[in-house]
Amino acid sequence: MKPEKQVHPFPPVFDENSRVLILGSFPSVASRRAMFYYGHPRNRFWHVLSLLYNEEVPEDVDGRREFLLRHGIALWDSIASCTIAGSSDASIRGAVPNKIPELLEKAPVKKIFCNGKTSHACYEKYVYPLTGIHAAPLPSTSPANAAKSLEALAAEWKAIMD
Repeated sequence: MKPEKQVHPFPPVFDENSRVLILGSFPSVASRRAMFYYGHPRNRFWHVLSLLYNEEVPEDVDGRREFLLRHGIALWDSIASCTIAGSSDASIRGAVPNKIPELLEKAPVKKIFCNGKTSHACYEKYVYPLTGIHAAPLPSTSPANAAKSLEALAAEWKAIMD
């Protein structure tokens, strides 16, 4: 697949009760089509959160947004625009970060977590110098990280609940 310049197509999810911010890297092709986060059916993000909070997996965008806000979770991506081949984080070039400091001014976020290495690297390189707040890396929920079981992922992701 040929690398193409892409701009993040949808806004962050947050409100005045958001205490935790989870950052992905950049939306996959499936997420860009769905116009919401973690739209690929094999991405385990929604399954991990559902397991942690002992709830059914929310099936649609409205249910997913409501789930996040009910649990005080803000959701966005580290990257606002980049050149990317399909959904491959490894192909990302010319990343421009999202304006995360602006979100942090609007929501009472206490902890920041990154879903995967690419998100964490981008955050630490571009955003940490502006905020002085380190983000904690979590293992990716991507289908590309299939070596970890759902239960193993959830065990590490439990950190968002502390």
